[in-house]
Amino acid sequence: MDIFDFALEKERLSEQYYRKLAESAPAKGLISIFTMLADEEHSHYELVEKMKQGVPAEVAETILLTNAKTIFAKMRQSREKFKFGDSQIDLYKKARDIERDSRAYYKQKAGEATDPRQKEIFNTLADEENKHYFLLENIITFVSRPQTWLENAEFHHLEQY
Repeated sequence: MDIFDFALEKERLSEQYYRKLAESAPAKGLISIFTMLADEEHSHYELVEKMKQGVPAEVAETILLTNAKTIFAKMRQSREKFKFGDSQIDLYKKARDIERDSRAYYKQKAGEATDPRQKEIFNTLADEENKHYFLLENIITFVSRPQTWLENAEFHHLEQY
């Protein structure tokens, strides 16, 4: 399997996983966030597919973290009580680990790429996967202690990126 086929499979599986997480999420806000993550993975799939075909490709600027921050603010304002089981947290940790592995894969491929454009795209994809990882870390913290996390009105958790 070549690097593009492997990346395509990673992105396809990630998209499917996020769509399943959206279906089982116990809060509307998390449904939205997981759907956005799935849509981003689909965009990554399309980008890698273009690279494989030798078609010029650009990575679209993402506003995922800005949108997630808005969603978390709305969840805070609703004062809705959330209950998450350990199995839900484990699913989110698995997603986080997938993002960590994807970032490492794209960084490795960027280091191996001889085409400057492909190197740039692989580095950008690694950065995108890192944003997903960061967002998932915040989701895990949120589901582990939702009221404490939501009480932070500044949402400095998402300001780093």
